[in-house]
Amino acid sequence: MDDEILRHARSFGSVAEAYDRGRPSFPREAAAWLVGRDAAVVLEVGAGTGKLTQQLVALGHDVHATEPDPEMLAVLQRDLPDTRATRASAEELPVPDRSVDVVVAAQSFHWFDHERALAEFARVLRPGGHVALVWNSRDERIPWVRRLGRLIGSQDQVASASAEPLVLAEQFGYVEEASFTHWQQINRQSLQDLVLSRSNIATLDEHDRAARLAEVVAFYDDFGRGYDGMQLPYVAHCYRAQLLGRTGDQSEPGGPDRGPGSPPAEPPTDGDDGGDSDLLLIDFR
Repeated sequence: MDDEILRHARSFGSVAEAYDRGRPSFPREAAAWLVGRDAAVVLEVGAGTGKLTQQLVALGHDVHATEPDPEMLAVLQRDLPDTRATRASAEELPVPDRSVDVVVAAQSFHWFDHERALAEFARVLRPGGHVALVWNSRDERIPWVRRLGRLIGSQDQVASASAEPLVLAEQFGYVEEASFTHWQQINRQSLQDLVLSRSNIATLDEHDRAARLAEVVAFYDDFGRGYDGMQLPYVAHCYRAQLLGRTGDQSEPGGPDRGPGSPPAEPPTDGDDGGDSDLLLIDFR
């Protein structure tokens, strides 16, 4: 990992509270697809302030959350005091060999040293276990969301490229994909928190950071949604792949067994969006 990426990866602690207030959660349906609906032992890596952790705990899984940044981890422990949480990196996981059913990473896999992290994932997974990844991306098909992206940056929008190391990893099989639409209610303050939580903003000097925030506030005020806020649309892009080489079958995580020569399963449909996503394509301004 080069120095610039490392600098961005380490920037979140200084904005942990803004991250917790401003970042969206993940749809419950996405969490169920990632891990499965049956109770499982889940190791969450790069858990941040616990956005996905909350959904996994609510689904009844036995979750052990790990996060390398102490400030981010402190927020998670404050909000989820009964959940096991450890300060640890993806490259040195604090659990025994073959001890978990699922390793999951939300909005964090792109910060890892992939060769080392994937080797650790393979080490700690039980036979038949799987890795699951998810990223939230703003739906920039919508004109005002696209304008917002131009202001705050869109470097985190291509989840498929971020998942490529899993696709290429020799320890894991076919990578399934699914996506789930959801919306985040934002207002003038939470939009500022969202902006502050981004690594490309957090690493700016104080003057440049204040200038970028002023641009975003002006955009929000000009857009005219006012005190009541607006709905910011997201797509949760999900990926999962089963560990290879420890069992004689190629059973799907959360699905029926398939032989090695079987065609890939059809990905599940999106979360229940009630067909409203088409309406969001209209810019009502």
